[in-house]
Amino acid sequence: MLKIERALISVTNKTGIVELAKELQELNIEIISTGGTAKILKEGGVKVIDISEVTGFPEILGGRVKTLHPLVHGGILFKRDDKEHLETIKSYRIKPIDLVVVNLYAFDKAVSLGANLETAIENIDIGGPTLLRAAAKNFKYVTVVTDPRDYPLILEEIRKNGNTSLKTRFELAKKVFKLTSEYDKMIFEYFSTLSL
Repeated sequence: MLKIERALISVTNKTGIVELAKELQELNIEIISTGGTAKILKEGGVKVIDISEVTGFPEILGGRVKTLHPLVHGGILFKRDDKEHLETIKSYRIKPIDLVVVNLYAFDKAVSLGANLETAIENIDIGGPTLLRAAAKNFKYVTVVTDPRDYPLILEEIRKNGNTSLKTRFELAKKVFKLTSEYDKMIFEYFSTLSL
């Protein structure tokens, strides 16, 4: 079984994230992070690699573009037992990302607080769903977590085996597709109430 060696953490809901990251760090798992999450992890004493160090590109457009990069998505999406994939990531110096811990911008909260259209649009997460869907698609090799309530489960399995079980990865992937479909539906329903 392949071991989890590298995690990408980027969360809106910061519940338990410092504790999770500290545990992962103790298990010798390298942590990549973005913006506000990286700041909180660093303040909590966690050693973090900023996403810009991975991509060689700064976060741009007011944070709209951070993780949308082949060095990130290649690291998530490659098949660990496919010779061609392995050759490709080696030739492009893409490092594996084995664990993705992401939750989404609180679009529903912004709208419920009476956000205008411009503010609502800025609360539509793009990179988050993309990371989640990529990791969930590749659940055979990658663990994806959206819910802080699942942190204890993955930590227990990683401590025991160096990785999560295929069954756990599949169940977590199902949660992702449920979450992203509900998220898109929520945005659609909000847009459906408007006319320009």
